[in-house]
Amino acid sequence: MQARREFLATAGSMLAGLAVSRPVQGCSDEIAWADVRDWGLEGRGFADTAKYFDRLPGRAESVVRDAVWSLSRHSAGMMVRFRTDATQIHVDYSVTSSRLAMPHMPATGVSGLDLYAEDEQGNWKWVAVVAPSEQSTNKVVVSGLRPGTRNYAIYLPLYNGTEHLRAGVPRGAQFTPIAPRTQAPIVFYGTSITHGACASRPGMPHPAILGRRLNRPVINLGFSGNGQMELEVGGFLQELDAAVYVIDCLPNMKAEEVRARAVPLVRQLRTARPDTPIVLVEDRSYSGSWLIDGQRERNHSSRVALREEYQRLLDSGVDGLSYIDGEGLLGEDRDDTTDGSHPSDLGFFRHADAMEPVLRKALAG
Repeated sequence: MQARREFLATAGSMLAGLAVSRPVQGCSDEIAWADVRDWGLEGRGFADTAKYFDRLPGRAESVVRDAVWSLSRHSAGMMVRFRTDATQIHVDYSVTSSRLAMPHMPATGVSGLDLYAEDEQGNWKWVAVVAPSEQSTNKVVVSGLRPGTRNYAIYLPLYNGTEHLRAGVPRGAQFTPIAPRTQAPIVFYGTSITHGACASRPGMPHPAILGRRLNRPVINLGFSGNGQMELEVGGFLQELDAAVYVIDCLPNMKAEEVRARAVPLVRQLRTARPDTPIVLVEDRSYSGSWLIDGQRERNHSSRVALREEYQRLLDSGVDGLSYIDGEGLLGEDRDDTTDGSHPSDLGFFRHADAMEPVLRKALAG
C-alpha cells in the first residue's frame, strides 16, 4: 500500500502541476450528493440509450459494427454543469472498465474527470482533474476554493464508460444544477483523435476546446480506429438537430474508401438536414511525414480523394459545405503528438485553432 501511495504521488508530480484529487476520509454524512442523471448531461445526443452514459441509442447495437457499438459505450465529450458557493467539490463515480489508462494516454484522460469553472468574464478555465486508481472513486476534486458562487463543469472520461456520477458539496453549501443547453450542438464524427486520444484530461480534446470557445454544446461521436464515414452511423447523425456536422474520418480511411463513402454520407445528411452546414476535414499530417515517404503518401492520397469528392459535391449543387486542410491541423515543429499520430494537448489546441474560424463562419452562415 505504501508503494502504491508513493507511485500515485510520483505520477501526480509528472502531470505538470495538475491539481490531482485526494481521497475522501469518512465524510459521507457531511456531504450532500447530487446524481447528475437527475438534471442531465451535455454531449448526450440520444435519450433511448441502453445505459445512461452511452453515446449511441440502444437500437444502434443491431445496426452499427460491433467495434463502433463497443466504443459508443465510452462517455467521451459528455459534460455536466452546476452552480455552487462551496469551497470544496467532491465526486463519487465509477467506470465500466478496469483498464484505467493506456500506454500512450494517462488515467486522467482515459478514465478521469475534469473540473472547470466560469470566471467573472464568462470564460471557462480549468481547475482540477481526478486521477483514478480504481474503477470506483470517491474523492475531493478540489478544496480551498475562493469564496463565492460560480458555475462549474465536469467533463466525463474519454476512453472508458461511466457507470454512475454524483457531485457533492459540504452540507449547507448552495448547489444548483444547470440544465443542458437547448442550443443545437456541434456534432463531430471521427476517429480516435476526435474520440480524445491522447489528451491528458477530458477537457482537452479539440471538440471540448471548441465547445468552450464557441459557447456551444458539443456531441462527440469519435470512434477509435472506426471513424469510416459509414451510412449506418450517418443514420444516427441524421437524428441529431446539429448546428454543424464535422466529418473528420480520414485518419481511419484509405483513398478508395474515401471515394466510395464521402459523397453518400454527405448526401444522406443533406437529405435529412438540408440547411445544416457540413464541414469536411482532411487527416492531420503524421509527425514523421516530412521524412518518411510512406506516411507522406498516406496523407497525400487520402487528401486528394477527399478534395475530389468535395469538388464533386460542389459541382452537383450541394451547398453549405466547408473544407479544412489537414496540413494546418498540427504544427511544423512536429512536437504536438504523443506517438506521431495522436495529438498531445498541444496538438489538440492547434486542431482547435485551425477549426475555429471555419466553424465560426459556418455557425454565422
